[in-house]
Order: sequence, then C-alpha cells, then structure tokens
Amino acid sequence: MKPGVVTGQAVIDLLEDAKMRGYAIPAVNCVTSSSVNACLEVAQKAKAPIMIQFSSGGAQFYAGKGLDNTDYQAAIAGAVSGAYHVRKLAEKYGVPVILHTDHCAKSLLPWVDGMLEESEAYYQAFGEPLFSSHMLDLSEEPLEENIEICVQYMHRMARMDMLLEMELGITGGEEDGVDNENANPEDLYTKPEEVWMVQRALQQVPNAKFTIAAAFGNVHGVYAPGNVKLDPKILRNSQAYIAQMLGMPAGAKPCAFVFHGGSGSDINDIKEAISYGVIKMNIDTDTQWAYWDGIRAYSEKNAAYLQTQIGNPEGPDKPNKKFYDPRMPVRAAEVTTVDRLGQCFEDLNCVNIF
Repeated sequence: MKPGVVTGQAVIDLLEDAKMRGYAIPAVNCVTSSSVNACLEVAQKAKAPIMIQFSSGGAQFYAGKGLDNTDYQAAIAGAVSGAYHVRKLAEKYGVPVILHTDHCAKSLLPWVDGMLEESEAYYQAFGEPLFSSHMLDLSEEPLEENIEICVQYMHRMARMDMLLEMELGITGGEEDGVDNENANPEDLYTKPEEVWMVQRALQQVPNAKFTIAAAFGNVHGVYAPGNVKLDPKILRNSQAYIAQMLGMPAGAKPCAFVFHGGSGSDINDIKEAISYGVIKMNIDTDTQWAYWDGIRAYSEKNAAYLQTQIGNPEGPDKPNKKFYDPRMPVRAAEVTTVDRLGQCFEDLNCVNIF
C-alpha cells in the first residue's frame, strides 16, 4: 500500500481490502490546508488510509471567499488547489489517500465538469487523474434520470480510471447548504431493487469503478438520541439480492457501500453497517465541532493574554504576540481534530492497516 494519492486499480484494491478485513475508511470534509494537515497527521498516527474530500462550498472557501465564484470557478480552483496540496504532502506523511469530492447535485455538475477537465489534463501529463474519485448526488432527481446521468459521467471518468460515488435515496438533515431536514421519511430508506438497478447499469460501463451511497436512514448532523433511526440491514438485504442476481454465492458482498451522515451515529449501527460492506464513512459535523472546540479552549485558557497587543497579568508592558499569533489557536484546533478523528479511526476498525 504505497503512500500518496491512490488512483485507479489501487483505489479498488484498497476498498476491497477494507471490505475483506472489516474496516471502513474515514472520509473527512476539509475546508483549509489546516484541516487537510490534521487529516494527514491522524492517518499517520493510525497507520491507516484516509479519504480527504471537498464539498463545493468547502472548495470555494479553500480558494478564498473573496474570489468570484461565477460558474463555480472559485470552487473548481479551490478543489484543484487542495488536490495539489494533498498530493504534495501525502507522501511526506507516508499515508495512502483517496482524494475525493463530496455531494454534487444536478445544479453543481459544472463544478465536477471543471474538475474533470483538470483531471483529464493531469492524466495526459502523468498517466493518472488529479483526483481519485468524485461523488454525484442526484438523489433529488427521478431514479431513472439519476442513473442515466451517472452512467454518462461513468463513461467519461472510466477513461481516466476514476471512481464514481453515487447517491441513492436521500440523506436527511442539512449540510453545506443542502437542506433535506423535511425530506419524506420513506426517501431515507433505499430498496434492494433500486440498488440493483444502479449496480446493473454502472457495471455495464467498460472499466467502471463505483461505490453506492445507499440511504438507510442516514442524516447529516448530530441529533438527540432516538431522533435518527438507522436500518443497516437494508445494506445486508441489498448485498444478498444483488449477489443472487449475479449468481454469486451466499454471503458475497458485490457492492461497495458508503455511509453518509456518520457523525453522532450509534457505534453499534456503525459496526453493523461495516459488516455489510460499508467501506467508507463520511465525517464532517464531529470534526467541525472538534476544530472549533480547540479554538474555544485556547481562547478561554489564554483570555487574559488575548485582549490587547500589550499588557497582561505579567505586567502592563508585556507583549502578547506569541498568544495571538494565528498559528497558536489554529494548531490547538488541529490537535483537538486529530484527537477526535483518532476515535473515528478506532470506531471504524481502521487502525494498523499498514
């Protein structure tokens, strides 16, 4: 398992290893180089692979909110900038990274188009795409249209040996401006027949590589216990149904499933989902809180030194520069993020993988 950004067959081999050995790879939404570095640091400590991913809003923030985002140009540039940052440092940290982008609704397809153009140019130059994979989230569209557009993109991506993640059913809650808090509860649970429709259509594309984010009650965000009702057995039933359709033996896991809305989920549901072929779990809300909590704690601890440039409990002429240096609270945020993600790696059985 070589360090650095993995693409093509190496991604499939890694995901198959996860499925076989019973672990899932943490997929963390990043919005700055600081959050990327925290991800690389914890993966190094865990001796495990990680997925670093950018949403459209996160990518735009990475580029700088002062940059014009007409036609998603800032979001494209931010994601590409983040990709090069990850590529430069992943090998230095000695960890395998799947470089991914998160939810892309139909209105955001120009964002993915721009990144694919960048990957096509990178492929021509270096024989591999810039990104490992992209997600299309067309779950708000009719199922037939969702599948049709995914097949179109799979053809384009397969020519570069890229992996496609598609969403089937709706993930509840709200994330990055996508609000599904009032979604029909029925849409939060996928049927095995629907998963088979996706599997059958995408596997017909030559050199297709894909994962499926099949909804089983998933919700973005953290809610009070009992408010989120996950049903991982949907994944088990889908594996059994598709294995039967493909003539595979009982117990086979032909699908590579993705777990969205992982933050705040019950550990038993997480472990059960992994046993049914979940190879990736998205983590965003918990790491957002962890990052903020580090800044909050730093500010509280050093409050007396953060009120003025000069003057603190040690004397009216004492400077405070070393306390308000931005690197101090940012590093505090990275430390608490690394700690929280370390727990995520443990929960997902993703430790000592290499």
